[in-house]
Amino acid sequence: MRIEKDGLGSLSLPDEALYGLEAARAGENFALDYKRVNLRLIYAMVKVKKAAALVFAELYAETGERPGEAEKFRAVAEACDRVLAGKADGDFITSALQGGAGTSAHMNVNEVLSNLALVIMGKKPGDYGALHPLEDVNRFQSTNDVYPTALRIAAVELLRELSEACAALQEALQKKENEYAGIGKLGRTELMDAVPVTLGEEFGAYAQAIARDRWRLYKVEERLRQVNLGGAAVGGPGFLAGPGAGGAAAKAGDTAAFRRYRHRVVEELRRITGIGLAAAEYPMDLTQNWDVFVEVSGLLKALAVNLMKIAGDLRLMNSGPRGGFAEIRLAPLQKGSTIMAGKVNPVIPEMVIQLGIKICANDAAISMAASRGEFELNAFAPLMADALLESLSLLKDGCFLFRTKCVETLKADPERCAALLNASRAFAASYVPVLGYEKVSRILAEYGGAENETERIRAALEAAAERGT
Repeated sequence: MRIEKDGLGSLSLPDEALYGLEAARAGENFALDYKRVNLRLIYAMVKVKKAAALVFAELYAETGERPGEAEKFRAVAEACDRVLAGKADGDFITSALQGGAGTSAHMNVNEVLSNLALVIMGKKPGDYGALHPLEDVNRFQSTNDVYPTALRIAAVELLRELSEACAALQEALQKKENEYAGIGKLGRTELMDAVPVTLGEEFGAYAQAIARDRWRLYKVEERLRQVNLGGAAVGGPGFLAGPGAGGAAAKAGDTAAFRRYRHRVVEELRRITGIGLAAAEYPMDLTQNWDVFVEVSGLLKALAVNLMKIAGDLRLMNSGPRGGFAEIRLAPLQKGSTIMAGKVNPVIPEMVIQLGIKICANDAAISMAASRGEFELNAFAPLMADALLESLSLLKDGCFLFRTKCVETLKADPERCAALLNASRAFAASYVPVLGYEKVSRILAEYGGAENETERIRAALEAAAERGT
């Protein structure tokens, strides 16, 4: 075991552990029976750290300042690559829900990278005199600019994957639109018989809804690409140049180095991520205001609502097989009952509906958390990050499963569609422009419920139309 200590005390840690004192404390303080910080967010923070390390390595190599620093930061960059390859996943131990605006998760990253870099340098974890989690890995950085920047990166990456999943779902719906263009069926409003439509038209409407969702998600990426990296604690280098002990102790060389770092780090991060990131014109805005995540979550909710609507329709059209609509047949995927033999349930639409409800709940959580920020910081960033990334991942996977296990595999029953349409009064609406609403209503009332009512209603309407009365 190794001992790590600071002004708050000391802890014993396993010799091989890459996490350090701060992460271990957070594990104890936030000992919730809950999931850990989303690895997408962890990896995005590591990409930020890699960008910073490469910039520092270049700056110190160029200027010759602080001999040996360039080599140290090259080790940090290599540590970042190892983490991104999944070689330290088990050392990210903090709960997704934590106090401190994400400081614990950030410190966990700093400690893992510091200790892994120490191993790369031939030293032992915990030898922070050689390479320190804060003095080195976190140089010129703060949770308040690293964490929101990382969340924006993780969100953009997932948004792009979700967009691809939406595109594939839209295409699958459009194929059904074309395939079923000639299948007439009964349209329904408020679950009551309405007017004739085609099954293809219904699938075409579903495709249009998903197309709108794709476009909205594509456009919102623009707001996510602005980052406050280089804004440090509250949006500027106050920790170097401001009043008080920190400002007084800062050297002019440190301020100049910070400015060079700030100029380059976003450009390096853009290269690493492949995302067109841009430094915010007013970093303090992005540090304290989290409305962009509320906006993204709202668009995810819109997609979830559309998916729930489509899933609900397919579930109803599949109902039966004898006592329901039975206009389509979903692929049988699993047993539907432990007592009713032969029963098969529409499990994928039901999963999608539950998924949508979860996204709506996450949206409410994100909205409430975003409203709770005070002044220069929002302490409830961990909840927003966890809920947003969960929603993105759920929707990405949900769209894939909905497409592959439901939409692409469902089959229409043209005979059943025709039978329900022909047995309905849907045709009567076409006589309203000729005979008027009241006349058609009287004919429907007169023959409704009679034997062979459909044929008698149709005959009466045709006769009235011929007479013009």
